[in-house]
Amino acid sequence: MTHRQPLYEAEHEDFRKTARTFYEREVVPHHAQWEADGIVPREVWRAAGEAGLLCFDVPEVYGGPGIDDFRFNVVLSEEQTRCGASGPGFSVHSDIIVPYLTSLGTDEQKQRWLPGCVTGETITAIAMTEPGAGSDLQGVRTTAVASADDRGDHYVLNGSKTFISNGINADLVIVVARTDPEAGHQGISLLVVERGTEGFERGRNLDKIGLHAQDTAELSFTDVRVPKDNLLGEEGQGFLYLMQNLPQERLIIGAQAVAAIEAVVELCVDYAQTREAFGRPIGKFQHNRFLIAEMATEARVARAFLDDCVARHLDGELTAVDAAMIKWWATELQNKIVNQGVQLHGGYGYMTEFPIAKAFVDSRVSTIYGGTTEVQKEIIGRSLGV
Repeated sequence: MTHRQPLYEAEHEDFRKTARTFYEREVVPHHAQWEADGIVPREVWRAAGEAGLLCFDVPEVYGGPGIDDFRFNVVLSEEQTRCGASGPGFSVHSDIIVPYLTSLGTDEQKQRWLPGCVTGETITAIAMTEPGAGSDLQGVRTTAVASADDRGDHYVLNGSKTFISNGINADLVIVVARTDPEAGHQGISLLVVERGTEGFERGRNLDKIGLHAQDTAELSFTDVRVPKDNLLGEEGQGFLYLMQNLPQERLIIGAQAVAAIEAVVELCVDYAQTREAFGRPIGKFQHNRFLIAEMATEARVARAFLDDCVARHLDGELTAVDAAMIKWWATELQNKIVNQGVQLHGGYGYMTEFPIAKAFVDSRVSTIYGGTTEVQKEIIGRSLGV
């Protein structure tokens, strides 16, 4: 039997040190204030751009490093998770949204938008979810009607979106809209709306139970004139594009979940070694020792599963079913383990100044965004013919 080579190489571990240093210097000291403010200042985005931490896969011709190796994306996201930072939304920007621009954009669009995405001057968001349409993207009601005037060079966009990550800070928003109400999923298109466009309004920065430093907004569009030059890809192909990009989104959510699991296990081990009850460390009680043994084992299994999915993605072989599996399983395990961690910490686990309490409230959304656990199981079940 041949020994399997580690997924990460020396260059990835060197980058991990760079990412960790950045977060320790630029994020951790300020994060409590950002959580109180409900948003991250734009300066940290520019600092990340200057450090080369954004949009690895953007080609050099558009100002990026041109590194097509998703392991760097995973490392950066893991380091942010491990330091307990709920913002900034670098992963949403680099791993989820900018890939739409690089894969679907025309040369003119890429020249116009990508350099700013790399430097952190341009922050992105994607507007899928609506008040009445979440995981069911075919239920989208936002409309984009081709102009009927003499020029016919724009769409008129109307509708509202909610739960939009980076929604307050965003300079570019990819809006999922119906360009043909009668065509079902084939009538959905992707339009890029730019900051300052008349009729584009931001509502509340939503008050969430966790991820407080991540700005999450309501957006509204009232007779917004979107140039046809801002159509991303082909008209009517938006649903297909979304389905093609969702596996990577779900993979990075799975990676964040695994990093969170590993961080919680470390917290619990440290606490069990130092917290005393009845004259001895609580880790000396068999129940607690067995609990931590189970948590550590499950974390190892999760890491092996994640590494397999990342390897498949690097080879271009990650399927929608694979992504659904890692997404639901890792995030459900994350919630299970962080809940156990709170119980192990006792009363201190309920105090917001303890990292385990923050991990508890931040983890809850992981089984919801990117498609709920139930949606992921539906995808898997259908693939099995049941």
